[in-house]
Amino acid sequence: MTTNLSALTAAAEKWEEMSSKFRTLGTLYGRDVHGISLGEAWTGASATAGHDRFTVTLEEIAGAQSEAKAMGSLLRQAHTQLVDLRARVEAVRADAIKDGMRVSDRGTVTFDTSQLTRGERTAYVHDPEFQEIARAKAEEWEARIKDAVKAVSDADDGIRLMLQSITRDSDPMDGTIDGFNRHPQPNPYPSLEEAGKAANMPEGKRAVAEWWRDLDPVTRGILWQERAEELLAAGVTAPLYDWKTPDVGSGPWGVEEVTPRDVRLHALALAIATAGDIKGEVGASRNMLHYLDGTGETLCLDVNRMLHDDAGLRDEIEQNHLAHHQQSWRQQALEEFYRSGGDKPIAVPVESTGRGETLKSDEWFHAIGSHMQNVSGVVTVTPGSDGRPPNVSLDYQVNMWDRYNWDNGKATTFPGGITIEDKDMGRLHKVGIAREFDMMGSSTVYTYDLDSHDLSGLTPSDPGREGTRADGSRGDEENR
Repeated sequence: MTTNLSALTAAAEKWEEMSSKFRTLGTLYGRDVHGISLGEAWTGASATAGHDRFTVTLEEIAGAQSEAKAMGSLLRQAHTQLVDLRARVEAVRADAIKDGMRVSDRGTVTFDTSQLTRGERTAYVHDPEFQEIARAKAEEWEARIKDAVKAVSDADDGIRLMLQSITRDSDPMDGTIDGFNRHPQPNPYPSLEEAGKAANMPEGKRAVAEWWRDLDPVTRGILWQERAEELLAAGVTAPLYDWKTPDVGSGPWGVEEVTPRDVRLHALALAIATAGDIKGEVGASRNMLHYLDGTGETLCLDVNRMLHDDAGLRDEIEQNHLAHHQQSWRQQALEEFYRSGGDKPIAVPVESTGRGETLKSDEWFHAIGSHMQNVSGVVTVTPGSDGRPPNVSLDYQVNMWDRYNWDNGKATTFPGGITIEDKDMGRLHKVGIAREFDMMGSSTVYTYDLDSHDLSGLTPSDPGREGTRADGSRGDEENR
């Protein structure tokens, strides 16, 4: 915060001065050295060889001029943006203090009781709710300060990256080895801060999705054009919807003693799962076996398979998520496109609201039944050619969540006509020889034309059924 940023403009002036000197040097070299090889006084093989080398040197001098000029421009840009970002940090800090906070030199924020009157201080000491409100407010201000400081750090990283780009020889065939950059490119991103953010993708799908949403639409558009497959694999379309188990199910696990009846029921359930697999209800069989295994580990849902098998699910996704949001998502993306100048591709992350639905096909009704679903993805807008309107498209995935548990007061009829009370199946969880678990998964990415009114965009091919019913990894690759 105390760095003298004016040094950047002083350095920029020196680089611009250097660029001017290289221009003068290039003029002199072109006239007095390179020009000799162009006249009629010097001919033959040596003249040709000399001309080629002189040309390389002349172009290198021009490259040095371009590189120095680009350096000066970058340093001026860096000064302008760092001054602005530092001012933002100072403003947030001042606002926090004004709101009754104490801010340390390291950005730690605490509630400043010294600003309270004696009566307020007494109330604060004896009122836990007052303390909690003050603590929450301090955490909020500290988060704002950290965000403002991170913006400075991102810009600093963007400056570093652009310095490397400007000074890197962009043409390995120009007759030099690591020579001057004859064609330095300006920062393609809206700011140096965005350049730094774009280069620092975090790990983990949740973190990647949050990072992606924090980028500028133009930055996303550039990254999407250059690295779409990598971004999809990293998780930019991952949902931020925070699903939580809707109920406690059968309650705590392993808290009651096992009885012989429980063991017999477990054996019967195992036989039912095997029979279900024989009858083709592979999903139901797989989920039952996972319950009877008793690990409680989260199971990855094979959403591609469900979309292929269940026409009702496809209709729900198309009508309740795609068609329902088509116009609003399209309008949102077009507004960002024109706000960004209307001449560059942009990308906008979107996500529909989670909805509770029930699967219709027998296999998946028995395997999952009711569940939560949404879609998440990226709307891209690209400029139209020859004056045509821009193209708007959605790349999206279908996300599903559920809890495999049993509800008292219900009964389930399994293949073969066997009916078992849910409370009895849930008891296997209570005695610890089975265990309820979460289920969640996402489909592969589909494309939907938001300029079209055709709602038949979701047409998954048969994903196959590799592996056995007991293979817990089946379906994971599509949904990882």
